[in-house]
Amino acid sequence: MVDRLNVSYVPPGTQAGRPKTTGKAGDKKTAPNQAGFSRVLAETMGRGGGLTFSAHARQRLQARQINLNAADVSKLARAVEKAAAKGSRASLLLYKDLAFVAGVQNKTIITALDGESRKEHVFTNIDSAVIVQ
Repeated sequence: MVDRLNVSYVPPGTQAGRPKTTGKAGDKKTAPNQAGFSRVLAETMGRGGGLTFSAHARQRLQARQINLNAADVSKLARAVEKAAAKGSRASLLLYKDLAFVAGVQNKTIITALDGESRKEHVFTNIDSAVIVQ
């Protein structure tokens, strides 16, 4: 079963978009990797043509050290648009050695797998596949 988390992009500076703090009162320091990743992801998502990444997908991108640039996100967004034009609801996107499952109707990347992780997985609850070039 595919988790259908729909977490929209929250602009930096808003309550939900603030980086994690170290927990000390008055301490505004952020965890170095988290702040950098969050900033890059926020910038990339801002150029993604309405494509969002669920919390689960963001965790998978970070845990698997998958780095997407603006061009990558743009290609994924176009692939989701193509799937939508064909009436898809949930699509497997194959891009380079990566795999993404996308909720087409809400333009959300649900999960992300790198080449090694996708070898042992079975993709279910999808109705289409798009090879992204």
